[in-house]
Order: sequence, then C-alpha cells, then structure tokens
Amino acid sequence: MPRLQGLNGSRMSSGFVTPVPSSPQLKPKSPFLHPHAPNVPQFNFLAPDYSPSPSTDAALSPFQDREIPGFYVVIPAGGAGTRLWPLSREGHPKFLLDLTLKRRSLIQATWDRLIPLSSPARTTIVAGPAHTHSIMEQLPDLLPENLFCEPGPKDSMAAIGLAAAIIAKRDPDAVIGSFAADHMISGDDAFLSAVTEAVAVAKKDYLVTIGIAPSHPSTGFGYVRLGESLKLTEDAPNARKVLNFKEKPDARTAAAYIKTGNYRWNAGMFVVKASFLLQLLSESKPELHDGIQRIAEVWDESEEKRQAVLDEVWNDLEKIPIDNAIAEPAAETGRVAVVPATFGEIYCKKSQLKPTHPFTGWDDVGDFSSLAELLPAESNQPRILGDSNLGMFSGRDGDREIRLTPQIAVLTEQVAGGIIVPGSGRLVALLGVDDIIVVDMPDTLMVTTRARSQEVKRLVKKCKEQGWKNLL
Repeated sequence: MPRLQGLNGSRMSSGFVTPVPSSPQLKPKSPFLHPHAPNVPQFNFLAPDYSPSPSTDAALSPFQDREIPGFYVVIPAGGAGTRLWPLSREGHPKFLLDLTLKRRSLIQATWDRLIPLSSPARTTIVAGPAHTHSIMEQLPDLLPENLFCEPGPKDSMAAIGLAAAIIAKRDPDAVIGSFAADHMISGDDAFLSAVTEAVAVAKKDYLVTIGIAPSHPSTGFGYVRLGESLKLTEDAPNARKVLNFKEKPDARTAAAYIKTGNYRWNAGMFVVKASFLLQLLSESKPELHDGIQRIAEVWDESEEKRQAVLDEVWNDLEKIPIDNAIAEPAAETGRVAVVPATFGEIYCKKSQLKPTHPFTGWDDVGDFSSLAELLPAESNQPRILGDSNLGMFSGRDGDREIRLTPQIAVLTEQVAGGIIVPGSGRLVALLGVDDIIVVDMPDTLMVTTRARSQEVKRLVKKCKEQGWKNLL
C-alpha cells in the first residue's frame, strides 16, 4: 500500500482545524471559523482562490453614503448556540462560524452590514473574555477601546446597558442600535433603510424595535403587536406604536397572530438614544442601572479602576433580557415604537430545493432545521455544510507518483432533506433516511432529526451532567 500524502507533502490525518479568518478578506476557505482547538489533528484542505462575498468589504460597499452622524452600533456577542452543538461550542460559538458558505463568519457579516451606517470609531462589541481574542482576529478594524469585555454572562440587558452607559459618557447625544452578532440578514438596502428610519424615531424619545413581517406561524420567535401609526416625520413613514410584546407562542396562537396581520416577529433589534435607554432602565430596574453606571464612570479611566469596580459590582447585577427589563414596561406606557420591515430572501439562489417557508430576509439561525433552509442543495438531497469532497491528494509508491481523484466526504442513497456537517475528515454515508441531521466532528458525532432540532440543547445539558464538559 502506498503511503498517501497531501499535495504539500504532509501525511493525511483525520479531523481538521481551520484558521481564524481575517477581515475584510478571508483567504482560507472553511465553514468552520474558529481558533485552533487543542488535541485535534489538522486536516489539509486545498484552499481555492478568494472571492469576496456580496456584502464584504466596506470600502467596496454601495452604501457608503448611508452613514448616520451620531449613530453608534452595539453588537452583543454572547451565548453558546447550544441548539447548534457540537458545531457551535462555548469556545467557538456560532457567531464565529461561517454558516453561509460565503467565507465570512456571522459576526463578520454583521460588521459588514452595519459599518456603512457608522464607522469603526462608532461600532462597539460586547463579549466575554473567552471570545475577545477571536473577535479581534476576525475584525482587525475593530478599535480595542470599542470591545467591551463583560466578566461573565448576564443576559442582554446588562450587556447592552453597559455599552449604552459607556457610549453616553463619551457622547451624551448618542443614538445606539443593538444588533445580535449571530443573525443572518439579506437585502442590505432594505435593512439599512429600516435602521435609518428607526434612528429618526429614536430621536423623538422612543425605544424602537425592527419588526420582521412573519412568513409563517413560527413558534420559535417572539412577537410584537402593532399599534397605531406614529406619523412622526417624513423620515419615519412606517413607524407604529408597540402595544405589547408576546413570548414564543404555541402553533395555534402563532397562527392566530398571523391571521390578524397586526403582529411582527421580534428580531431583538433595538434603536434608542443611549440616555433614554438609561432613563428607562433607572425606572424599571434601578439597582441594575446604578451598577452599570458605576462601571461606566471608571471604564475609560484606567484598566485597574475598571477591573476593581467590575469585581465589586458585576456578579451582583441582575441577569435579565432587555425585553423583560425595559421593552415590555415601556410599551405599557406608550414609549416603544416598531419599524415593520422585510429584507428579502436569504436562502441560496443556487439551491434547486424550495424552502419549507418563504423567507423575509432575517433568521436567527436558532437550530439545524433553520440552518438547513439557508443552504444550497440539489433536488431531493440533504444540505451539506462544508465541502462534499475531502480534497485532492497525491501519493507515492516508491518512485512512482500516484494521482488520486477527489475523496468524497458524503455519500447518500435515497436520502432527502436534512443537513450533514462532515467535519471529521472521514466519510459520512447515509442510506434511506430522510430529514436527518448528522454533525460529525473530530471529537463528537451527533445525530437527530429536523423535527427535534430544537431539542439539541437537551443533549448539551446531559453532557454537563455526565461529565463531558470538555466537549461543550
């Protein structure tokens, strides 16, 4: 048997590790953009020539003239994406991964999307200490003073509130917009227009959310109930009051919401004056407000002062989402507005498969089922996240050179639907199973069905209980 070698002369090994991508251009191609993991052998892919994704490179953006003076972007980058385990891990969560096959991680795509409205000087990220290094590597244009490191997870209110308090000290008139690091959005022009309208409304002392027109009665999203038109200015023709927020409903309730035409998906996007956000927080959660303000007071003074106050205050801050902390109470007093929006289709145009549901241009990529909707596939075939080939290899038998054909990573026979993640470097073969999810990583194999993709987080919980924390 000849000993097979990669084209670079190295021996082939199972598994793979991919480099952290740079911004704004990525050179290596890989669907998995996380730092080199320890004790995982490297698999050699042949990297094709780089071609930028459509929304990549702010310098080439057609939306350069969309900058809004005084507008600051806040990108909360938290969560482990447990429903996408074992692809998403605590050390490299989904916002650091390229789930669109465009050679851009989700946080890079979020940066690309928003930078035309602000600038690196007014774009901030809130993240935990485990991810700051990877974020800086993926976003080299991010200014170090605009990366706010929270000592531990305290949910969205503490993260966004801290950013608002720091920004308000730097610019008392600032309007901030909070956008998750791990959502997928298409239709950049429509998105930027919606944010621009939201900024105009926010200047009138409203907490503004962007409500996505629902394409189907989803039970995986919260809902916003629309009220009367605000009729504020010509710059905000679509803005309406928010009557209330609704938690994730059951299927019957979601269908009833859709039928009325008065509900939008709550995408978790908020635009508001930083000072007004802090005012709302002081009214509804005064202790949380006071703690955040204490931290912000010393944030830009010195690292020593900042760390001392963080050590004293952070652990005692209430852990609560922004919706529950300020959005719901403010809606009861008529101080929340919504800009309804539809951004466009986001499933791959190369796909011959029609999606289960028509898209409205936004998805939080909450599980493998929703991810499957966004990937290309041939008719009656499963989606594949990554290369279907293991690569082109050469080998030698003594003095004789051997050229091999591409090694197939996924083989299917009579398999429809579902999604396969061939991440281990070994063959994945499926026969006669439909709508199945197979995530084959170097250290973990996870198999389930699309119908139960929301329950993957139960496996994560069980791994913790059974002592497999090293795989999370």
